[in-house]
Amino acid sequence: MHRYRTHTCGALRDSDIDQTVRLSGWCHRIRDHGGVLFIDLRDHYGITQCVADPDSPAFKDAEKLRAEWVVRMDGRVRRRPEGTDNPDLPTGAVEVFVTEIEVLGPAGELPLPVFGEQEYPEDVRLRYRFLDLRRDKLHQNIMTRGAIVDSMRRRMKEQGFFEFQTPILTASSPEGARDFLVPSRIHPGKFYALPQAPQQYKQLLMMSGFDRYFQIAPCFRDEDPRADRLPGEFYQLDVEMSFVTQDDIFAAMEPVITGVFEEFAKGKRVTKGWPRIAFADSMRKYGTDKPDLRNPIEMQDVSEHFRGSGFKVFARMLEEERNQVWAIPGPGGGSRAFCDRMNSWAQGEGQPGLGYIMWREPDTLNIVQSEVDKRPGATPHDPVTHPVGAGPLANNIGPERTEAIRAALGLKAGDAAFFVAGDPSKFVKFAGLARTRVGEELNLIDKDQFALAWVVDFPMYEYNEDDKKVDFSHNPFSMPQGGMEALTSQDPLTIKAFQYDITCNGYEIASGGIRNHRPEAMVKAFEIAGYGEQEVVDRFGGMYRAFQYGAPPHGGMAAGVDRIVMLLCGTTNLREISLFPMNQRAEDLLMGAPSEVSPKQLRELHIRLNLPDAK
Repeated sequence: MHRYRTHTCGALRDSDIDQTVRLSGWCHRIRDHGGVLFIDLRDHYGITQCVADPDSPAFKDAEKLRAEWVVRMDGRVRRRPEGTDNPDLPTGAVEVFVTEIEVLGPAGELPLPVFGEQEYPEDVRLRYRFLDLRRDKLHQNIMTRGAIVDSMRRRMKEQGFFEFQTPILTASSPEGARDFLVPSRIHPGKFYALPQAPQQYKQLLMMSGFDRYFQIAPCFRDEDPRADRLPGEFYQLDVEMSFVTQDDIFAAMEPVITGVFEEFAKGKRVTKGWPRIAFADSMRKYGTDKPDLRNPIEMQDVSEHFRGSGFKVFARMLEEERNQVWAIPGPGGGSRAFCDRMNSWAQGEGQPGLGYIMWREPDTLNIVQSEVDKRPGATPHDPVTHPVGAGPLANNIGPERTEAIRAALGLKAGDAAFFVAGDPSKFVKFAGLARTRVGEELNLIDKDQFALAWVVDFPMYEYNEDDKKVDFSHNPFSMPQGGMEALTSQDPLTIKAFQYDITCNGYEIASGGIRNHRPEAMVKAFEIAGYGEQEVVDRFGGMYRAFQYGAPPHGGMAAGVDRIVMLLCGTTNLREISLFPMNQRAEDLLMGAPSEVSPKQLRELHIRLNLPDAK
């Protein structure tokens, strides 16, 4: 018999009854039922119920066991007594009558329980992550992650892609975040950087003639953490292709991502034939470039209905050309309580409030006759047949404008609309949050689907208010739409790029572009963003040189493995799908990183510390 086990804890079935077996695992749960001990023994593969009664030669040893002790148990497989089967366990029809127990690893008092899924403080969970990872939900999430990565890899190879590994130690690059720097011992005063992405290397692979590359690539960025972005490192499905247009990349990657989602969707619907949404349209309709299309609400510009109206706050705003009024429909939200709740929420977001109109069924007995008479072609006793607007804003703009807004938004009695006004570039983020809030509060979001889409036609540049300069808005290596001519003749802020994102349920899960493979266009693109030619040569010398010797048109993308896994596991925090994540302060509480190093190590690296004063 094997030293530790003949079967795993998930293997025993009816066919094993009367066999003598050996199991090893953790004591998941111990129950005392009138002097009979039931021990749920757990390993990676499952749980088996083991039984020791006073007649068992192992009973005294069983009485000493505690939660999470690692033990070996020998015994005979038998059918569970009638009525005690557990249909939720694959092993639920049988149990092991224990004849011998060996303690392989006793456990001290647990800082958090493994049995059950109780909420525990994050610092405890991360400090004792090895215990946290024993808990079923997190353990299964990690296994699902591995299966999703396997699925990605298989599907990429089926599409004719080749897997390569690019360097981890590289040069610093302006990818949009801070680099993690690694000092060089043999080159004093010089530093490597951990790659924010394999961007330059994968483009160089296209220069080298490899045609279709992919990699499950680790990426490193020294940026502030948040729920959907871990501090330090993350993984992406990195892709590059030669001799392709944007449509070719879409045709290659859409089946891969759709297939992965369908495989792990657990019955949820997955979008087929993804919509393509222009960046400007996405911002206008949804208030974000990563729209949650499960929410049916689409915002509209209703400025014309308020221009010159009796609602002076909006009317005065609209005297400035750049200002607009946007409406956020609220189907089913036409109650005073809900509208007041939305107004209070807006104030909590730092806004002065959130104007609204509610629509109600007409009541001809209570309609003011003068309002009826204002309708075109009305006679003094015409009944009002359409829903009637209510609330201070409706009273200010009058029934005709209120009805025009209702018709434009396609609303009915019992519905509402909320309004934001001003410069769209300043209020668009809040408008998007309000759209999401309305959708959530009114239960409009279809949570039984994964709604995927392409967002395209991103602006090449944006204006950086802090530095008072033009910056890249997306990937600096992308091809501008219109090429060199656009770079030399257009206002930079009007240039669109061949850049695109994949969005799903309100998250950006992939980003990419067709690359700017012409050296003179590359220099010009960086020049607009404030980089001189020499700086481009110094910082991107490898790629700049490669472009001089026959560069194919090429493009690609990178999909966030962590975010995709997070969505498919049904969680909203990346810590629930990562093995050993850091906390919100970018600390590894389990391993104690970052940590101080010895003076000897610093001397070897030619580094002297200049620490900030203690506060």
